[in-house]
Amino acid sequence: MVSILNNESATVALATLRSINRNLAQVQQEISTGKSVANAKDNAAIYAVSTVIQSDADSFEAISSSLNLGLSTVGVARAAAENVTSLLQDIKNLVVAAQEENIDRSKIQTDIAQLRDQITSIVNAAQFSGLNLLRGGGSVDILSSLDRAADGTVTASNITIARNNLEVAQQTFGAGAGNVTTTVTGLAVGTQIDDGETATITYTATEISEGESFRITLGGTDYDYVARNGDTLNDVVRELKERIDAAGIANVTVTASNVSDPTSTDSVLTINYAPGDASNLTFAQANNSGGTAGGDLGTLLTFDVTTSAGAEQALTDIEALIQTGIDAAAAFGSAQKRIEIQEEFVTALVDNLKSGISALTDADIEEASARLQSLQVQQQLGIQALAIANQTPQTILSLFR
Repeated sequence: MVSILNNESATVALATLRSINRNLAQVQQEISTGKSVANAKDNAAIYAVSTVIQSDADSFEAISSSLNLGLSTVGVARAAAENVTSLLQDIKNLVVAAQEENIDRSKIQTDIAQLRDQITSIVNAAQFSGLNLLRGGGSVDILSSLDRAADGTVTASNITIARNNLEVAQQTFGAGAGNVTTTVTGLAVGTQIDDGETATITYTATEISEGESFRITLGGTDYDYVARNGDTLNDVVRELKERIDAAGIANVTVTASNVSDPTSTDSVLTINYAPGDASNLTFAQANNSGGTAGGDLGTLLTFDVTTSAGAEQALTDIEALIQTGIDAAAAFGSAQKRIEIQEEFVTALVDNLKSGISALTDADIEEASARLQSLQVQQQLGIQALAIANQTPQTILSLFR
């Protein structure tokens, strides 16, 4: 039966044409974007997975830049330490020559002083982007990885580089410019720290002067820092924290607060002790006066080969100094090698992550091209079928002629 109210053939042809057009639009989108999953509508699960992987890839590219910066910094320190070691060997040769009685030791002493000053110049210049690993103590963390757990939790991993203080000149702790006020609460200075007790040290200052010194004494050990040119209160508190952390005192936790704002005039260092029982750890001092601190090569200042006794003492001391330089160069060399290995791994990891994203989301262009040709033919046939179906009701008119 032919109906003038319902053209079933045209309805079927129209539905088929709509389906073809929808598939054709999808293929054209894949070809234009190069992706089979361009947004969450295309495939929500694949989109979610690929977006997380892309986020990790972007993060690791940033980590690669951090590693390259750290690699350059450590490379500068290693090269400087090797040069310092070479100069120390030159000083040793002069000291050996000074052992002779029939030689002008005053001239040798002058040469030693020049080489010593050159060591200072090298150490002071051994910085990259403002970071010098041959001055001061503590350590520097270089971001090396982001570790994603099965539950999606992300934690940062670091490569820790210990500073090697190859400075010659020793600095004397004094009251400095008196810019800093130190306030201790929670635990009195000079008392024993018992389980769970906390010492809160608040440093207040509007400015820090170069040479101003700071000391915290725990368990009979002094942790010192001498402010350098350009230091802020935040730098002081961070450096003190690094020194205590590096000591690895059991059951001691050190927290630095109010150090994120470079304009802050109050920074807080909190020391908590929680061994689970009574202790004999004492909190003896927290101020900015007293004591001395110097570089690992400070002994060079005592060299005086103008006398036989001085020459003999210098010969004894120089071996330890050379070993200090060798140890520093070796430590930086090992760290540099590790950073290089990590940087190569991160680069390979980023490449593999991007390959994985591509496998998940990229369109198969060859297949899409073939599908496009097929769908274009289907579209033309669908239009023809719809046109034929639309003409069917016209045959009814012939019945009334």
